[in-house]
Amino acid sequence: MIFAALADPTRRAILARLAEGDATVSELAEPFAISLPATSRHLKVLEQAGLITRSRSAQWRSSSLNPEPLRETTAWMERYRQFWDNNLDRFDAHLKRVRAGRKTQERQAP
Repeated sequence: MIFAALADPTRRAILARLAEGDATVSELAEPFAISLPATSRHLKVLEQAGLITRSRSAQWRSSSLNPEPLRETTAWMERYRQFWDNNLDRFDAHLKRVRAGRKTQERQAP
């Protein structure tokens, strides 16, 4: 659910804004060409993914960033990044050996 929530650029921008501090729906909607209900739907997705929390004080409803799921996701992705970096480095070295072997064969051909 976290990746689905992060897939949308508007939701990523909302998270970036919330990293600066809590904000109301109106404040979060301001930089976008979308309605307040559309912004609220984005916030609902982020809340369901556990990326934000929402609170109400009188008529104001503010949202705040919950960074823990992002930390967990980043740690999970880091393990795979290291795995792929190592495998791609080995693949690159293999390709260089193959290319070098071909060049040697081409020079030796009559």
